Amino acid sequence: MSVRDQRGPPQSEGPNLGKIEDMRNHSAVFRGECTRLILETDKACRRMQDDDSKRLGQRVRDIQFLKKELEVKLDEINVEIDILIALQSRVVKALESCKEPLRVTLLCLEERMKRPPSERLRDGVDRELLKEREVIDGVASLLQRLLEQITEQIRLNRSAKYQLEQDLKEKYEAQCIDNSCALMTTHSIKDHLAVTPTQWETISDINIAKAEQQKTNSLSLRAFVESLLEQMTADVQKQAQATIAAFQLNVQEIKSAKSQMEDQLGKILSEIASQQRISEDLKVAITEKGRFLSLAQARLDLRERRPVKEQCHDPAQTQLLTEVQQLTAHINKLREAVAQSEEEQRAMVRCQIDLEEIIQVKVTCLYIDEVTCPQHKEPIFIHNF
Repeated sequence: MSVRDQRGPPQSEGPNLGKIEDMRNHSAVFRGECTRLILETDKACRRMQDDDSKRLGQRVRDIQFLKKELEVKLDEINVEIDILIALQSRVVKALESCKEPLRVTLLCLEERMKRPPSERLRDGVDRELLKEREVIDGVASLLQRLLEQITEQIRLNRSAKYQLEQDLKEKYEAQCIDNSCALMTTHSIKDHLAVTPTQWETISDINIAKAEQQKTNSLSLRAFVESLLEQMTADVQKQAQATIAAFQLNVQEIKSAKSQMEDQLGKILSEIASQQRISEDLKVAITEKGRFLSLAQARLDLRERRPVKEQCHDPAQTQLLTEVQQLTAHINKLREAVAQSEEEQRAMVRCQIDLEEIIQVKVTCLYIDEVTCPQHKEPIFIHNF
């Protein structure tokens, strides 16, 4: 209701009682309108304050709801960071644990290069050792890449954590301010809002979504790393067992070959001794046959002294001449047998030397594969990564 304009009474020579009455009535009406106006404005102010209190209360509840969601995500991302840090430590230890097996594998390859040149063939042990080196190198390279991925994911998680913490800090400040506003008894002038309510909710939604995405990425990365660690452990252990089996098989083969050669060496030595004995027997036989030949020749020489008329080829002379020829032939055959026996002995001695050299080579190889390399590899145990 509007207040009507009040016009002053016209000037006159004296008071106009009618007009005075109108003025008084008009003033009373105006006062009534002012009273109603005061009541209406008071009611409107109380209604607005009630609305403000309700909206502030709702705002506080909205903040509390978002805070709870942010706190849940913050707890989850903190857990993921801790788990990834522990996983990072495992990968670092796994990477460190690859150094000693690799060093031992390379050392075994170096030790096997000390074998005699004739034995430096690419055998099963060398192939398994080279494969072991390749497996360990591959595992170490993969672990290094995993370590880089985990480190990057930790950085992303910490970034998401920082955004959540900042959002929570701002939500806490906003909640404190809105709580204070709700407790105020007078309506204060509202400051210009930096963001709209929709933008306000979107900021937290974005932070929560980012945290959720990083959590999902962390879970996927952890599952991937755990699977790879398990597989890599199995691969390294399997190859280590294959290398040990190759060593054991090679040791058995060397021992078998060495045993056969030692058996042959024993037989060769026995045969050399037998040849030496037969050679001595032949020489004794030559000596004996030489005495018989000397006797026959002495008889012939003596019969040459017979009188000329008596020097005829009688049966005795013929027998003596035949005996000399036969004894000479026997002695020549015996001498040939001695020469052949000595040649046989020389050949068998050469064979003996060759066998002894090969056996010594086998002994050297056997020591490397049965003693030296196992001593290096024995302390190495591949634990689960």
